[in-house]
Amino acid sequence: MSDPFSLLPSNATAMERAFEQATADLSALPVPLRELWSPDACPEHLLPWLAWSLSLDSWQPYWPEAIKRERIRQAVEIARRKGTAKSVRDVVSAFGSSLALREWWQTSPRGTPHTFEVVLTLGAGVPNTAAYQDDIIGEIERTKPVRSHFTFTLGLSATGGLGLQGVARPIVYRRIQAVEAP
Repeated sequence: MSDPFSLLPSNATAMERAFEQATADLSALPVPLRELWSPDACPEHLLPWLAWSLSLDSWQPYWPEAIKRERIRQAVEIARRKGTAKSVRDVVSAFGSSLALREWWQTSPRGTPHTFEVVLTLGAGVPNTAAYQDDIIGEIERTKPVRSHFTFTLGLSATGGLGLQGVARPIVYRRIQAVEAP
């Protein structure tokens, strides 16, 4: 006679019944789905998997934990507005930095259509490395409107006992245009 709580058919083999008994206790294991899908409560070693499930374009293990969690927290909102100035602002703020963004029609004199300027200031507690800055530039490239090109300037600011320090690193990005020879 078969077990009344079994989902197996009456013609199940002995091996299938043994497998069902061996795995019966697995359903009693607690699976905290709310915690696993929350960027604030997810264990740090599982954050890359949460980022992957939300289709984050880039992920680096050397980022600080706070930056990783913020990138996950804003992933859906950035994806919804991808291709807008707001999405560029949001992606930079997710990296713990602030920026000044001026589009071509906001400059005086007016700039080249479909261009914009980005002046980035790294926040406190974020890595001040070239690789980290390249990660931010890469995310701006992926998030900006495809037809737009930008000029990037990095500003670092720090306060000390004597005053304020600032450093700028200008980088100009341009689209390469290829013309087929006749």
